[in-house]
Amino acid sequence: MSADLLITSHLTIPGDALSWTAVRSSGPGGQNVNKVSTAVELRLDLRLVEWPWGVLGRLRALAGKRIDSTDVLLIVSQTTRSQERNLADARDRLAQLVREAVPPPVPRRPTRPTKGSKERRLTQKGQTGETKRLRQRPRDDA
Repeated sequence: MSADLLITSHLTIPGDALSWTAVRSSGPGGQNVNKVSTAVELRLDLRLVEWPWGVLGRLRALAGKRIDSTDVLLIVSQTTRSQERNLADARDRLAQLVREAVPPPVPRRPTRPTKGSKERRLTQKGQTGETKRLRQRPRDDA
């Protein structure tokens, strides 16, 4: 059980939805690597949060493979040699991920190409075609 994690003024991750475990870090680390569990695995159980459906859908899309079949989001942090700093880093990364999922996507407004851009494209196409034509073997018209 962790403390609540404030995302925005209207959105908070409840502490009972968060859990973390300390595990051994991978990679080189000298004499400490096989003795101390400094890496942190932070888990967010999405079944325990009550957010708008759109936020949860966007979060699932952003998280991708970090969400398992039981609807638990996993954030792993092993950037530092301190368990406390790795936990703070994992909480920050989780908060940032949720903040990215909060705003709805801006709908795309279809636009038309300008007259100038059409002319530039056609001019460029003509120049490319001329360059390719000049690369060809000369034809015998005799």
